[in-house]
Amino acid sequence: MAGSSFGDLLRDWRHRRRLSQLDLALEADVSARHVSFVESGRSTPSRAMVLRLADALAVPAREQNHLLLAAGLAPAYAERGFDDPAMAAVRAGVDQVLAAYDPYPCLAVNRNWDVLQINSGTAVLLDGVAPHLLKAPNALRIALAPDGLAPRIRNLAQWRHHLLSRLRREGAAPGLLAELESYPGGEDASTDLGGVAVPLEVDRLDGVPLTFLSMVTTFGTALDLTAAELSLEAFLPADAATAEALRSASTRP
Repeated sequence: MAGSSFGDLLRDWRHRRRLSQLDLALEADVSARHVSFVESGRSTPSRAMVLRLADALAVPAREQNHLLLAAGLAPAYAERGFDDPAMAAVRAGVDQVLAAYDPYPCLAVNRNWDVLQINSGTAVLLDGVAPHLLKAPNALRIALAPDGLAPRIRNLAQWRHHLLSRLRREGAAPGLLAELESYPGGEDASTDLGGVAVPLEVDRLDGVPLTFLSMVTTFGTALDLTAAELSLEAFLPADAATAEALRSASTRP
């Protein structure tokens, strides 16, 4: 929605979150009248108000910048490349987290799910993936493409629904979303573990069944877009058999 007014952008995010003006007003602890005025352009929001409304709507950092700019205000987040010298502490932190999870798979991805770094344990999920998917690796494409991990995922429809719902909610990479939706596999909205988590059930390349629960780590206080949009996704064993299979594989010569 480039070039849109602040009111248009705010209304779009409110609709994405399926909130009425009153719902948003209650979440942000402001009056519904004020929400109506800023959406219609009758009132110009302050910087604090923009950030308060953005927080109530769980707007990602990059889109918070867009809201601030649309309101005629300076953006809140700078943006440096992942390889920038100023990002050395972030890279070191990522290295430590990846190493700590070995032999369990863990990878670092950006806002478009492009893979930035992996640990050695991730090999169990990449074995057998078509080489062209690994040239410019994207975690979602690797997971759901017919020549990626998808043929080995036993609960593919369930896992597809989990990943696609997450991508839709984040509102990023619409082109990637359309591509992923075109892949076969369907969607299953049911969950396991009492609705608490969606497991990834996958066969290792040698046929050994593995079951994982994913855990996502982010830099919650980051003031740089690259760091704020960085996610570290670890796949932890959901049962003793999976844990033992991964540990045994890591000790082989």
